[in-house]
Amino acid sequence: SLMNTHVTMKMMHCHSGVEKGMKKGGNPIEVMGLLLGRPDPDTPKQLVVTDAFPIPIEGFETRVVADDLDAQNYMISLGESLERTRKEKIMGWYHSHPFDVGTDSHCYLSQTDINTQLLWQRSEDPRGNPFLAIVVDPLRSLAKNVPEIKAFRVYPPEYNSPVTNECPDGNIIAEEQARLEKWGSCWSRYYELKVQYFMSGSARNVMGILTQNFLWMRTLGSTPMLETENRQRYPDRVAAVAEKVKVLDVASSATAVGSGGVVGGAGRAASHHHQARGMGFGGGGGGGAAAGGGAGWQPLSSTPVPSGIAVEAVENGKEDDGGELGKAIQGVVELAEERIHGNVVQLAKKELFS
Repeated sequence: SLMNTHVTMKMMHCHSGVEKGMKKGGNPIEVMGLLLGRPDPDTPKQLVVTDAFPIPIEGFETRVVADDLDAQNYMISLGESLERTRKEKIMGWYHSHPFDVGTDSHCYLSQTDINTQLLWQRSEDPRGNPFLAIVVDPLRSLAKNVPEIKAFRVYPPEYNSPVTNECPDGNIIAEEQARLEKWGSCWSRYYELKVQYFMSGSARNVMGILTQNFLWMRTLGSTPMLETENRQRYPDRVAAVAEKVKVLDVASSATAVGSGGVVGGAGRAASHHHQARGMGFGGGGGGGAAAGGGAGWQPLSSTPVPSGIAVEAVENGKEDDGGELGKAIQGVVELAEERIHGNVVQLAKKELFS
């Protein structure tokens, strides 16, 4: 799918659900919106997202509060207004998964999400309007300072992948717990679409001017590491990773003693880490079945995809985690990198402005 860059910026209102939930002393709230766009006329299998509109609906992990009369009236009036003023159609929806920052992104579809998306696909796909679902991870976006967004469609209920343990991105993960952590309990019922971004020539010129004249000020004037949200959650993230390492260290020590020797925890972790880095699961073959009535829609897969289809294999950007120990090590490395980067930025600012 192709997405206008300003759509991404508009979807970042998902941070408001985080702030609203935390101010009430509870958990962050999921927020939602609708996507405007169309299939690409030159490449019909590619979906183009041109705009996004927040809607006053709040949700939680297992349910969505959409029965409010004001929310329903808002959606009706929005739809009528767009029909009069825009050539594109409402062709998708987005919502946030504002869960704690972890090793993996929280961009996946839950059972509730899949039921919602399947209803949309059954309604809109036969009309030549392939419907899209986008999930935003606002907390990870804040922590990484990069939008964390993924696009999905769901398989029809009767579909079964011919490839064992094939995940929504087309990769094979043999370990069940790893699949659940990364893609949720419904990992076999939907597939991921590759997201590409575009902007108009005038927008590109404006961004160039802003970058040259203004955005460097924001870079120097802000430190994500020191933001309230990140400072509050950082100790919890450290504690969670430390607990994982402690449990694994105890288990490994017990195994070493049982085999007649004891190996130091740090050396053992490093050894396993290097072994894990050399291991990786191969990409699986593709299940090229149609999804939700849209003939020709295919999941991401290592199998070559016919030209003109925007659904392509996506590299994860990382190797296999090597089990629980690999995940713990990766978590430690990510936390350390964040802290080091923040300290380097602070020292640079001190040298520049002192």
